[in-house]
Amino acid sequence: CCYNAQDSNNPLSESQSWYQEMSKLRAKFEALQRTQRHLLGEDLGPLSVKELQQLEKQLECALSQARQRKTQLMMEQVEELRRKKRHLGEMNRQLKHKLEAEGPSNYRTLQHAAWPAPGGAVVEHDGATFHVQQQQQQPPAHSAAMDCEPTPA
Repeated sequence: CCYNAQDSNNPLSESQSWYQEMSKLRAKFEALQRTQRHLLGEDLGPLSVKELQQLEKQLECALSQARQRKTQLMMEQVEELRRKKRHLGEMNRQLKHKLEAEGPSNYRTLQHAAWPAPGGAVVEHDGATFHVQQQQQQPPAHSAAMDCEPTPA
């Protein structure tokens, strides 16, 4: 077995190796910081036209990828909302059929309760209480009474 004791016990060569590794990492870190500043639009003065064009191309590519990902996420959300809409529509149909099957009078009661007098109505069905509110429509901004001039008494 041949063992080279000089290489493993030489602290000078090991420290030089660590120093070289540290120098490489420091240079790489500084280059990454410089690139980050350029991508953020900072420190562009020393760049040549060719470097600026390359930077512009990188930014356009990154923007395109970000837009594609955003579009993909939005399309997924739209599809999920469509699924929810279909599911809720089906649930609504099932509930309507269930109410109709339980008795036409119950169904008509709920239908008429959807347009109660101001203040809403309370409908009870199978132990459940439903609060039904009428949607209030806002009066028009100008009515005929507002356009009339008062007459002297």
